[in-house]
Amino acid sequence: MYIPKAFQETDQQKIKDFIRHNSFGILFSQNWVHPQATHLPLVFDRDDLVGHFAKANPHWRSLDGREALIVFSGPHSYISSSWYGEEGVPTWNYMTVHVCGTCRIITDQTELLNILKRSVDFYEAPLGHAWQIEEHKKKKK
Repeated sequence: MYIPKAFQETDQQKIKDFIRHNSFGILFSQNWVHPQATHLPLVFDRDDLVGHFAKANPHWRSLDGREALIVFSGPHSYISSSWYGEEGVPTWNYMTVHVCGTCRIITDQTELLNILKRSVDFYEAPLGHAWQIEEHKKKKK
């Protein structure tokens, strides 16, 4: 992604905070036939970025050990050239973070449950922890 130097953010804590506050990312990868993209809620804590695919989504099957790109988008807005004090062209103002890395598919049931618990806890926290994995497990028994 092209980023003019004046708009680059290098503060790692600000970047991590941005990801935490805009955590619904798009994971892009290239399988053997064509590019793929999946929108995923992701949790970034302890310097780990974790998420969960629906088992029925075939995208995850081609990811293990492969490079992928995740795009986190924030606020954005059209900027009219009429707003400039001098002549200019219209543009777009936006915030986004691109993260590249190698994917690892988790198959261990304990680790999977931990990822789901971390995800639920993260997204339920603003709601006052209205629902927890443990409660769901008790009701299923």
